[in-house]
Amino acid sequence: MDVLADVLAVTRFGNTTLCQTEFSPPWGIQFEAARRATFHIVSRGSCWLISGKDAEPIHMVQGDVALVVHGEGHILADHPDTPVQHYLVAVKKVCSVEAAESTSTVIFCGAYHFEQDGAHPLLSLLPSVIYLPADQSQSDDSLGLLVRMLMRERCQSETAPGSSAIISRLSDVLFVLVVRAWLAKQPECCAGWLGALRDPHIGKILSLVHASPQQSWSVDSLAKEVSMSRAAFAKRFSTLVGIAPLTYVRRWRMDLAARLLRESNLSVAQVAEQVGYESETTFSKTFRQSRGYSPGHYRTQHKGLVDGVIGAE
Repeated sequence: MDVLADVLAVTRFGNTTLCQTEFSPPWGIQFEAARRATFHIVSRGSCWLISGKDAEPIHMVQGDVALVVHGEGHILADHPDTPVQHYLVAVKKVCSVEAAESTSTVIFCGAYHFEQDGAHPLLSLLPSVIYLPADQSQSDDSLGLLVRMLMRERCQSETAPGSSAIISRLSDVLFVLVVRAWLAKQPECCAGWLGALRDPHIGKILSLVHASPQQSWSVDSLAKEVSMSRAAFAKRFSTLVGIAPLTYVRRWRMDLAARLLRESNLSVAQVAEQVGYESETTFSKTFRQSRGYSPGHYRTQHKGLVDGVIGAE
């Protein structure tokens, strides 16, 4: 079981291309705070990324990649002091302007949409901004190749059949590779369950929980799977993942239940059974504590959101 892939499949709604545009100075675009993670790739020229009141501006150049993780409002501009406009307004204005190639900047921006009623199991582990300079992204063969493919598809998106579908799929892969590049720089004892995947014992347990969430897991049964004492296992799991084993099991079951309610026609009782609850009443109570809604209300509010969010911009 690939735990990272499993989490992304359960909690991600889709991706959206926000803009892929050429700007001539002076220019500045603002992305409002939203429930999404936003990526930016500089394919020519340079710009400044300004995120958060206390964050230092980041100077991005050709080949640089940045992921603004937690949906914070942020700015891209040719200079930190340049006045800014909402990106949709700015993009419409530059569409009819012929930019001078020597001074212009070409950027590709997109967003990932997640199910975020609770603390997202992956996003909560990541920093506000993951910034990968060109030399780092290019030294990673997979990431460097992917960025070049995205830029190539961007350039021919209006003429090449199927280009938008390719860009969407490549954008999904970009997210995973950026997270993987960030994780590679983290100490083994850090990064929550994402870092714990590298631990042979706890990584195995996470895989087991994701593969069989409906099983009646206990701390004892989990410890036996990796031939550890109950106390040693519980301490190591809590240290690496950041929460107790059964807390993790419960949170994952609720994430999985939320996806089933959004994307399937299973009854609430069937959803409860699939995520390991014999009692629909107990499941409903736990789900309400996790998401703030009953399962039925949650389904009404979120059914079909997957289709509605992709391409919404």
